[in-house]
Amino acid sequence: MPDQFDRASQLEEEERKRSLDAQRNRTNFDKPSLENCEDCDGPIPKERQAFGGVTRCVECQGFFEKTGR
Repeated sequence: MPDQFDRASQLEEEERKRSLDAQRNRTNFDKPSLENCEDCDGPIPKERQAFGGVTRCVECQGFFEKTGR
């Protein structure tokens, strides 16, 4: 019989999977990356561009993910 901790762990795992799936669906890795960040116009390193679909520098992407803006 599952206890509260097992249920909480299961809910956390389900939420993590939903979040990852949503992020994968939003990002189109098949599109080319930008050379400059769409927010600050700073350069995006070639290594980051290689992922495909990158539109922000690391700093701006981190801010975007934390605040949604």
